[in-house]
Amino acid sequence: MRNVWLLNISTFFFFLGISVVTPVVSPFLVSLHAEPFLVGLVAGVTSFLALVSKPIGGAVGDRGYRFHALVGGNLLGLLAGILYVVSAVSANVYLFAFARAIHGFSMGLFFPSSLSTAVDLAPPGRVGETLGWRGMMFSLGNIIGPAIGGYASDVIGFAGAFALTAIFSGVGALFALIAWREAGEVVRPREHEKASYRELLRVTFVSASLTLFMFSVSYAGVTTYLPALYKSLSLPQSLFGYYMMVIGIFSFMTRVVGGKSADRRGPLPVITLGLTLLLLGYVLLNLYTLPPRSYVSAALIGAGFGLAVPAMQLMALGNLPRRIRTMGSGIYTMFFDLGTLAGQVSLGYVAQLYGYAGVFPLLPLILGVGFITLYVPVIWGKVNAR
Repeated sequence: MRNVWLLNISTFFFFLGISVVTPVVSPFLVSLHAEPFLVGLVAGVTSFLALVSKPIGGAVGDRGYRFHALVGGNLLGLLAGILYVVSAVSANVYLFAFARAIHGFSMGLFFPSSLSTAVDLAPPGRVGETLGWRGMMFSLGNIIGPAIGGYASDVIGFAGAFALTAIFSGVGALFALIAWREAGEVVRPREHEKASYRELLRVTFVSASLTLFMFSVSYAGVTTYLPALYKSLSLPQSLFGYYMMVIGIFSFMTRVVGGKSADRRGPLPVITLGLTLLLLGYVLLNLYTLPPRSYVSAALIGAGFGLAVPAMQLMALGNLPRRIRTMGSGIYTMFFDLGTLAGQVSLGYVAQLYGYAGVFPLLPLILGVGFITLYVPVIWGKVNAR
């Protein structure tokens, strides 16, 4: 388990480097007088680059270079943080967009190897639990990162908040190097392991991936346009940081529960419960958009996130052959990036027409489609609903 926790700590700092800028991106663009559609477009650059680089990260990992990808992803995050600072000092939106692109590419390298390595290092029968612990590192980053980023941008400005991305990514690279030394040989592919990428077309993988897509489209509406709404209302940026902190806390509390429950009961019931909580959270966000009442929706969204994500990962990746698991992880997480990109751009157009508040009534409808993609295999009799 030492190997797993070295990987988890590196994952925590990588996610921390990402999440620390989450409450800052949209307000920074608004401060440069960017139109709502441009806010969504620049925010979407990261998702687009993460999307197109995931197959690269998957291929690199499946060829035995997973730890190269883990270290390289963190170092690219460090570079992105430096460019964020320069763009803030120079008020250059194009340089900022370029930095977001680099950060997106770093995600494409890091995510597939991080996820597949966690599955490989998991003790027998505890894959869902291990994914839950890994997910807790993501949640812990979302608890600490947005609060730090929002507070730092209020106190020391955008450049100071962006500098934290470089610092956290550098620490993540250090722990990835230590994990590489400890467990590098464990995850190297064996010569006799042969598998075709066509095996990714199995029904559980496709269903989980499409459900993740709809989930991320809806979630992008919260992470991109709620902070923009608060900024347009002249509210402190720290308020959205606290909102994301609440999401992170409740996600943190439910990650391991979701993973263990998926190991014991199967992924479908756990995913269904998680999506139901998310749906209720979106409904409450429409009723109470402003803090402090909006934090109730954040709690439900966080709890649903924590239950659903490790169960969806287990459903998608648990039965994949090891030889293609990193590519599978890359393709699977591509659906999150594709959904985020689709949500940021399409909902940006909605915000352009109806204002930022006009985005939120669509979120329950979008997530509702996720229930359909989740249960289509059950209706066809391909998957047991246990």
